[in-house]
Formats: sequence, structure tokens, C-alpha cells
Amino acid sequence: MGNYKFNKSRAEYRTAIKYIPGGVNSPVRAFKAVGGTPIFIKKGVGSRFIDVDGNSYIDYVSSWGPLIYGHSYPPIDRHIKSALPSGTSFGAPTVAEVELARMLVDAIPSVDMVRLVNSGTEAVMSAVRLARAFTGRDSVVKFEGCYHGHSDGMLVKAGSGAATLAVPTSPGVPKSYSDKTFVLPYNDADALISLCRKRWREIACIIVEPIAGNMGVVLPRDGFLEEMRAITKKYGIVLIFDEVITGFRLCFGGAQNIFGIEPDLTTLGKIIGGGMPIGAYGGRRDIMKLVSPSGPVYQAGTLSGNPVAVAAGKAVLRCLKKDKPYKRMERVTSYLREGFLNAARLSGVSLSVNAIGSMFTPFFTSGRVYDFSSASRCDTKRYAKFFWGMLKSGFYLPPSQFETAFVSAVHTEADIDRTVNACYEIFRKL
Repeated sequence: MGNYKFNKSRAEYRTAIKYIPGGVNSPVRAFKAVGGTPIFIKKGVGSRFIDVDGNSYIDYVSSWGPLIYGHSYPPIDRHIKSALPSGTSFGAPTVAEVELARMLVDAIPSVDMVRLVNSGTEAVMSAVRLARAFTGRDSVVKFEGCYHGHSDGMLVKAGSGAATLAVPTSPGVPKSYSDKTFVLPYNDADALISLCRKRWREIACIIVEPIAGNMGVVLPRDGFLEEMRAITKKYGIVLIFDEVITGFRLCFGGAQNIFGIEPDLTTLGKIIGGGMPIGAYGGRRDIMKLVSPSGPVYQAGTLSGNPVAVAAGKAVLRCLKKDKPYKRMERVTSYLREGFLNAARLSGVSLSVNAIGSMFTPFFTSGRVYDFSSASRCDTKRYAKFFWGMLKSGFYLPPSQFETAFVSAVHTEADIDRTVNACYEIFRKL
């Protein structure tokens, strides 16, 4: 374990909590789940970043997914810098945003038209409104453990039964919002089919992460997404794939290209901005044409399609299409996963590692993790000890058992070897 000190980060945090709720601008940045205070980052280059105390870390958070080429990647940075002299926002159309929209449509077969927005939350909020307008129905089905942003209708949890209406998870969310949301267990196709058969006349849409990334990585069981596609077609329910995390992270286009399933609407974010704030929603032409000004469904945004974020997005999509880094990232992630599991076996630590492509989560449990309930049975106290051991050894992992870690295209074999070796040492002390 390295001789890491966090004095400056702690001082910055003491200042931050005076002016920012909880000292952070997004709860996921806090270290509440693992105890202690967050570190404050000064600079990132490649697979690493450095905090204000001068500690260097191999980064497996990647800004929660979008930094598929790591920090300060020159081919992307050049495009960001080249866009700046022309202006940062116009509140008027640019050629570049049309070019990015065309690139997204070309990459994702289910998307005929796309609207650029500013975040994944905004994309989901807009897609759900659009689905309600298209169907003339009000209710939404989501799955426990899947996160779709912080709009009121999505901040809900399951009620007392598998197919009950949801209850709010945050003060300030009116019960009337949650009354229009059903929450089901992820990977439970039978519960989904049963609900749709009984209540389809109320259901406007089903929204799902095709690969869950907000309870840690949880893969869909064989047939789960296929059953979902079939039942939504049968009852005229709009199927929304939330690919804010998985879009362009696992393959060029998204998880839907892996599974060969075309949703009606797709929400995007993260990678399509190359690290800049952006989001998008798109899908079938007959649905998307309802969006204002071509249709009556209102959605607007002064900074939507801003030239700096669009320049970064175009650059990263071109790099991904040219470089095709996915197989290498998958190979590296698989090697890391096996290293974690071997270290656990040698140390007598109960560990399960879910992984796909460049996404992975080590769960401290002896059982399989396939939904939110099984994820919740993990040993979060042991994860906290693991997190701090790895952090003090120079490795930045998600400060929560229930978040996804990411490998980038610029992580090296030496990075992975160092990570696995540190893992052995930490597990011996658990």
C-alpha cells in the first residue's frame, strides 16, 4: 500500500461543504458509501489522473464511462480546441450538429432521427414524454436497480409487490408522479409479461438499461430482452433502451447492436460527447416526428448541440470507427476480471465479477448477481475496505459497490498487471 496522504483534499472538502450541498455537485462523487471524504482531482492524462495532493491513480471510473480514450486524448482535444475560437454557443443551428446527428443515425439501425440534448437525464425525460404522447397512455415501466436520471418520474423504487406501483425515493417527488410508474425486478420476464397482460392499456413505455450499469454491471438473462421486445410489440408499448452508459461503450452503436434487438427509442449520453456534456434521444421516424417543431411534443434547450460538445462527439466517434478498440478492451477487461477472481480464490475472499466488454464490477458475494436483490446481498463493508486499500495503492475504483468500473482504450497491459498485483495484496488483508 502506497504512502498516500490526502491533506489537501480534506482541506478542499472542508471548504466545499460550506458552499456546495455535501461538498460535491453529484452524489456519486461523494465517498459516503465507503466512508471518508472524496479526493479532489487536479489533472488527468491517459489512463491516470493526479489529485491535489500529488497522488497518482490508474483510473477505472473514466468519468463514469465517457472517457473511452482516457484523459486528455490528443485527437479529441484538438477538435475541442479548434471549435473554441468560433464560439461556444449560438442558440442557432450549426452544420456540425447535423453531422453528429447523421453519424448517430448511421451507427444505430433503430434510430431514424435524433434530437441532441445536454444530458442523459434530459434525454430520458424527453423520450418518456414522447412515448406518452405517441401512445396516448400515461404509465411507465422501469426495473429495480436501473437508473435513468433524476427526473421526478424516474426517482422511484418498487412498492410492496413485484408488479405494484412505485413509491418516491426522494423528497420533493409528488406521489402523483410515482403513481404512473411500475417497477419490476430486472431479469424477471414472467413479471413483465404478467403486468403487460393486465395493464397494457395504461402503459406508454418500458424503459430499461439493456445491460444494467447502475447496480454494478448486471447482464440480461437469455431471452429477457427478446421477451420484452415481443410483449411491447404485441400491446403497442414503446420500448426505450437507455444506452446512456452502454451506447458506443461496448461496440460501435450500442448494446442493441450486440443483442440484435431494435427498440423504438434510444437515449444516449456519455461517450457521444467525448467527455463534454451532451445527450441525445432518437428512434423511429413516426415517433420522432412528433417532437416540436415538426410535431406537438415540446422540448427545447439553448445549449443543445453546442459546437464544443459536438466537436468532441464527432472526434470520438470517428476515432472509435477507425481504431476499433473494442476487442482489445474486452481482452484487457477479461484479463483483469480473471486476475481479481484468482486473487480472491487464493485469499479465501468471496467474490463474483460481472463483466462485459470494457465494463466490470467486483461484487463481494459468493453468489451470482443477476438483479438488484442479489446485488443488495453483497458485503458492502468489505468492498469499502477493498476500495480504500486500492485507492491508497494508486487505483481509483467506484466509491460504491453498486457502480460500474470501466477500462479505457489507453489502459496498458502494465496498468492491468499493476492492478492485479495490488489486488492480491489487498485481498490478503481483507
